[in-house]
Amino acid sequence: MKTLSKISAATALVVTLFLLLGFIADNKQFDSTPEGNNIVVLVKYKAQPDKGADAVSELTKLIEQVQKEPHFMYIKLHVDPEDDTNILLYEEWDDESYYKSEHMNTTHLQEFIAKSRNFLAGPPEISFWKTAREFKP
Repeated sequence: MKTLSKISAATALVVTLFLLLGFIADNKQFDSTPEGNNIVVLVKYKAQPDKGADAVSELTKLIEQVQKEPHFMYIKLHVDPEDDTNILLYEEWDDESYYKSEHMNTTHLQEFIAKSRNFLAGPPEISFWKTAREFKP
């Protein structure tokens, strides 16, 4: 009877461990090894006074073209709720070298740069980021 009790306890422990591991795998809140090697690009714009809406409109037109490019993942356009002349693009691309070369030389981006003198206060501030860890709900 003592042996049967030890086997039942060991079986219960193994089953509990498998269930726990399955639960953790299905409900990951933290992933220490993000997939891929995507690049995150933050682009901060400052629009001229009273030109925030124009800048957002022109950026929206640009993004509609950028979405068609290879290696594009997504862009989020943010506007400062306190000052609509502060604009931030949060971009994700799956190829950093493409972004820094071919993307920067596309016709639509070059046309936007030329036109931007009418509504931006100057060139944007651009920074590049790599994902170190990803947290999920």
